[in-house]
This record gives sequence, structure tokens and C-alpha cells, in this order.
Amino acid sequence: MISLTVNGKSYSFDVEPETPLLWVLRDEIGLTGTKFGCGVAECGACTVLIDGRAMRSCSAPIGALAGANVTTIEGLSADSSHPVQKAWVEEDVPQCGYCQSGQIMAVAAFLKTNPDPTDADIDANITNICRCGTYERLRRGIHRAAQLMKA
Repeated sequence: MISLTVNGKSYSFDVEPETPLLWVLRDEIGLTGTKFGCGVAECGACTVLIDGRAMRSCSAPIGALAGANVTTIEGLSADSSHPVQKAWVEEDVPQCGYCQSGQIMAVAAFLKTNPDPTDADIDANITNICRCGTYERLRRGIHRAAQLMKA
């Protein structure tokens, strides 16, 4: 049995230790907000917070996460009131929306350590891929979220 906390709730799983966290979240718990994109930790659609750090859940084996605290998009805020979620709505960031839960989770972690990012900081640190190409809206959303977090 492998135990961890997901969105503040304790879970124990009887799965193979190499099972990616993504599939435990989606198939064992039913949290489908975290998306499968590439399966090789390149695109970032599966980004969640593990002990507060943004990580790609498709390549994080559950066996290496025993005792970890995982936050998914469903656990970021109960009512979409997190500053990044608010900024995403205000700036109309998503186009298709598929990658957005991963984008939001990556940005939430990024802004904790980079509260006043430049465009260059964003480009260097937010490496999630958006197939729709909404990078200008993403950048505006990140700057807006940074302002909301200071307010």
C-alpha cells in the first residue's frame, strides 16, 4: 500500500509502485481535471503540485511519492477563487482549455517564488505547451495573477 494526501484527503493505494501519479489521480480517485497530454513529461498538461512544487504527474511514479502532499486543479480552490484562476477568467486565457489545468498549476507554483515576473522569467520558467498557441494571453494572465496575489 502506498499512502499520500491528495487535496487534503488521505488515500492508500494498492497499485504497482511504477504506476504514474496521473493514472492514480484519474483512475483510482476520479480526479479528471489533470489531463494526459504526451506521457513523457514534455507538454505539462498533467502538472500538479507535489509538496508545493509543480511536477508532471505522467512521469511521477506513485512509489516515489509515499507520504507526499498532492494538490490537483480540483484542490487549488473550492470555488475557483485562487488568483491564477481569477486571472485566467479575466484575461480569457484558454482557447480549447485542455492544457489549462496544468498551466494554472504550474503558474500557481511559479508565482510563489517569482511574485513579480518579467516576460523573460515567464518564458524561461513556464514550459507547458499550449497547442492552441495562446501564449500572449497566458503571459497576460500570469501578470494579472501576480497583481491579484499582491492585492
